[in-house]
Amino acid sequence: MDHDSADHPKPPRKARRGSQPDLPPQDLPVAADVDPATSVAEEDEEARLPEAPEEPAEAIAEGPLAVGHAAIENAVRLAPTSAGVYRMLNAAGDVLYVGKAKSVRKRLASYARANAPLPARILRMIAATVTVEIVSTTTETEALLLEANLIKQLRPRFNVQLRDDKSFPYILITGDHWAPQILKHRGAQTRPGRYFGPFASAGAVNRTITALQRAFLIRSCTDGFFESRTRPCLLYQIRRCSGPCTREIDFPGYSELVREATDFLSGRSHAVKELLAAEMEKASNQLEFETAALYRDRLAALSAIQSQQGINPRTVEEADVFAIHQEGGYSCVEVFFFRTGQNWGNRAYFPRAEKSFTPEEVLASFLAQFYDDKPPPRLILLSHEIEESALLADALCVKAGYKVEVSVPKRGEKKELVAHALTNAREALGRKLADTATQSRLLESMAATLGLPQVPKRIEVYDNSHIQGTNAVGAMIVAGPDGFIKNQYRKFNIKSEGLTPGDDYAMMREVLERRFKRLLKPPEGDIAKSKADDDSFPQWPDLVIIDGGRGQLNAVKEIFKGLGLDQVSLMAVAKGPDRDAGRETLFMPDREAIKLEPRDPVLYFIQRLRDEAHRFVIGSHRKLRKKDIREAGLQEIPGIGPSRKRALLHHFGTLKEIERASIADLGKVPGVSAESARKIFEFFHAQPG
Repeated sequence: MDHDSADHPKPPRKARRGSQPDLPPQDLPVAADVDPATSVAEEDEEARLPEAPEEPAEAIAEGPLAVGHAAIENAVRLAPTSAGVYRMLNAAGDVLYVGKAKSVRKRLASYARANAPLPARILRMIAATVTVEIVSTTTETEALLLEANLIKQLRPRFNVQLRDDKSFPYILITGDHWAPQILKHRGAQTRPGRYFGPFASAGAVNRTITALQRAFLIRSCTDGFFESRTRPCLLYQIRRCSGPCTREIDFPGYSELVREATDFLSGRSHAVKELLAAEMEKASNQLEFETAALYRDRLAALSAIQSQQGINPRTVEEADVFAIHQEGGYSCVEVFFFRTGQNWGNRAYFPRAEKSFTPEEVLASFLAQFYDDKPPPRLILLSHEIEESALLADALCVKAGYKVEVSVPKRGEKKELVAHALTNAREALGRKLADTATQSRLLESMAATLGLPQVPKRIEVYDNSHIQGTNAVGAMIVAGPDGFIKNQYRKFNIKSEGLTPGDDYAMMREVLERRFKRLLKPPEGDIAKSKADDDSFPQWPDLVIIDGGRGQLNAVKEIFKGLGLDQVSLMAVAKGPDRDAGRETLFMPDREAIKLEPRDPVLYFIQRLRDEAHRFVIGSHRKLRKKDIREAGLQEIPGIGPSRKRALLHHFGTLKEIERASIADLGKVPGVSAESARKIFEFFHAQPG
């Protein structure tokens, strides 16, 4: 894309936040409010759709605009004329907006003109501003990078927000051991080795690693497990590892397998497949049919990887493709990752942005935040021209240490890739809009059926899990107008000393007190004020649902009374006879029990909420229990001492394989009787309460 704007004047347009300093203040966009909560480490979670409420200018309450203008004018006097980043803060010290400018003084001066016709949200921002903080930078490129970092860190309510900034998984082939290991990796790339990615999801990485193990027989076990082996593990028996731990393969042979895997992941897949095909043909001609079958299976595994990756471009070696679609006041950005000529998956994002933003404005803000903590590829393909593409490319070059090109393709295969991404963005947003409309209708029906004072915007569902009081954990799931809000989920490891094992009431009391005491902290524990301060997704629930009957409801009611909470609706969901779904009884304070028709959509909705809470708490409990098992070893099982533990590990290889084994398989281990096999199986498969 050409960047000769210096020779051609730009037509008038609406600017993005922090773009050109000489624009009038009404051109500065602002976004809807942002939910500041942190994410939990749950896999394959989906970003929720932002709100896009209609807000006419006349609906804005007359705020202290004069105070805001005065604060900005005071900042203008001290502001530098060079590049930098500015932050607007309210009286509580919360950051309202982060922007960057080539000349900070000129940009802030554009806000200070009291008679300028400003959009409603900018008026709100100025009215709430009492302080402006400024950070000078050497160049505008540095300002862009700092701005993106601060937006993600501070989540200002008037900026465009990248809703889901979860790190992407990579494949790592380690380089700190003579027999390299292949594994999934997230986070900082500090361990020596070769990293390949990013992949769009953990599932895509896991499938690829499984296929690569079949194709190249590289170990996936930890170094500690590797060093302790005296015989090959199960993965060697099923031909997913070459067995370097017990020298079933020598060092040169294993190094050759690692080199082939690295070549395949580096884009030289065609050469690797040709080599394997030649070896298969050679073995077949020499009548070594078992060896030929091994090469055949390896070729099939490589073909499976490439078939799962969908479209693989012929002319694009490394690129990220971004396409944005807007509809109904919402935006969807679809991202495709291409590395080594292969499609490594895609992900849809729903950034929070005020509906007056153009696609170009949302995309430009999205890109700066997206690459704040991710290495960019050498080519970024976009569906829309963004105004500061040259500045963004320069910033990414500084960050990555190599040339990065940002362009909008006009023809050929690159344009086809963008068109494909745009189709996916359109379909993803369509599905999200349909889901949101259905969810809104369900919430309205729920409010009417249960007689709630208002349609709930935030529903919290609580559940506990334990086995005879051990590894007790509580969990909270959250739902709203956009479905389940997974980045709001929380788990609570039960910590109370002297707790009677299995006392569900005491567990629920601890969970709720820990949850709501945090919300009741300053500012002054004012529920109404807390809600009013955030007109996006509320932090206070409108409805709390617990799994249980009238007894659990009364216990929670007493807990809320002790905390001084009287503005949150409560409901308990008791299972039907024989735990039959569809025959649940609903209990609410000071009301008769409610029985809904088995086919009532509201009942189905409540069941989904309860089942999601149960799924999440059971998963949290199992993770905690497995951690304890790993730390305590198999000796925790009655009747399993060091000798049987050693026999089990020698037979199955790993604790995970022991957990998966049937009673019959466990009984085949030398020294393990039928009764011991039953105890081991029941230990791993006991159902938590």
